[in-house]
Amino acid sequence: MEFLFNAYAFDGELDLNRLAQKLGMTRKYRWEEPMKLNPVTFAPVPSANGEQAYLYYFGGVVFLNCSADLIARFLDAIQGHAGQMKRRHQFPFHEEYRLEIDPQRETAIANNCAVMPRCDPTFLDIICFVIAKSVALERIEARIDQVFDEVEVLIAKLARGKLELPDRDMARMASSILSFKFTSIAHIMVLDKPEITWDDPQADRLYLTMAGLFELNQRYLEIRHKSETLLDMTGVFTSLSHARRSARLEWIIIILIAIEIVLYLLELFRH
Repeated sequence: MEFLFNAYAFDGELDLNRLAQKLGMTRKYRWEEPMKLNPVTFAPVPSANGEQAYLYYFGGVVFLNCSADLIARFLDAIQGHAGQMKRRHQFPFHEEYRLEIDPQRETAIANNCAVMPRCDPTFLDIICFVIAKSVALERIEARIDQVFDEVEVLIAKLARGKLELPDRDMARMASSILSFKFTSIAHIMVLDKPEITWDDPQADRLYLTMAGLFELNQRYLEIRHKSETLLDMTGVFTSLSHARRSARLEWIIIILIAIEIVLYLLELFRH
């Protein structure tokens, strides 16, 4: 028996409770709890059984045993219910994983596939949870790299003695950096484990192994470090911008005083 996983990240978080209402569901979802849907009927699926889609509110969707055509049709159909959903070709962040069930082989877990002697729905849930976190982190990593590129341009201008950045753009950059830290902590909750791992030692070991293979904690620490570095750089740019503005105001005041003195002297000369 073989299970194929395909994970994608979409733009922003997904309000599962609002989506549940649009799909005619009444239950409430917690942050770590995925919405499991039949990718054809959009009906809720209680446990792993055939083709399935796992939706996570932190911005990930994982397809279990779904063909490429079925994934594309699902994303096209659900975008009317969730604004963050886009067509498949607009999903640059993608993760694939494979699980083989073979009673004759021992458990083996790698970064692209795993082998287990028996099938446990809990294990499927954990694999989906980890790779959904991984693609969500990949989305943040790509965005923070874009901000680094923007800052690099500013540093190059600063080296030439130029710093032309409006306060609105500076505030937008700082807001983006803070959102990276908030999203990785509050939305993705990289450092938190699924509730099932507290009661099931095997599930806990699998989660820790998978999280280690996908380097979730290390990637989170790197995002936090980069965010703090960018905030420090933004603080420097803000200080320089304010100093430049203060110097400009001082020169304006000096010029106005000089003009006033000249006018006063002219008035004395006339008399």
